Amino acid sequence: MSHLVAPSILAADFANLQRDVEMLNKSEADWLHVDIMDGMFVPNLSFGLPVVKAIKKHALKPLDVHLMIVDPDRYLKDFRDAGADRITVHYEVCPNLHRTIQVIKELGCKACVAINPHTPVLVLEDIIADLDMVLIMSVNPGFGGQKFIQNTYKKFNDLNKLRSQYNPQLLAEVDGGVDIGNAAKLYAAGANVLVAGNAVFSAPDPTQYITELKHAVTVSQA
Repeated sequence: MSHLVAPSILAADFANLQRDVEMLNKSEADWLHVDIMDGMFVPNLSFGLPVVKAIKKHALKPLDVHLMIVDPDRYLKDFRDAGADRITVHYEVCPNLHRTIQVIKELGCKACVAINPHTPVLVLEDIIADLDMVLIMSVNPGFGGQKFIQNTYKKFNDLNKLRSQYNPQLLAEVDGGVDIGNAAKLYAAGANVLVAGNAVFSAPDPTQYITELKHAVTVSQA
């Protein structure tokens, strides 16, 4: 599978959001990762539907919408209508996860599930065949700029086993503390999609940094 990069718009300059989205349009970024936080499931608030609609208005690439909210079922259609191409919900807040995944697919979006650092990959065994992607959180969700949790590599080993058994085409995304220092190792561990926020937007040349992330394996092997 090819390696994808999904810069997190949460780290963009909100006073110049259109400018930053247009920069991502011109870069080698594959998706725009959009973090939705409700201040309940995670200890932070980000933005809601109007901002997603504004991003979609200018984005030329798919929106990878990550719902870090309680009871996401209430808003699935709203986020689809706002422009989400992929919708990720958290295992920890979905008591009827199979139903939630089916609704996302019926809405015409790719269906994805995220797991927090304390949640074992094995809990996804009975649903993984129905998923388009699994997101492994490599920090505790809620804030950007956190330190990468090293146990993430073990979780990719566990995910690889389930993927090979039940869903070989499954994408594996990683979010939290991702930068050029661990990108190649994450690809080697089995990640297909890297989410990076602060590392991209704080770089002197974000466009070049995205290119380096996307081709980190090639660079590391050269």
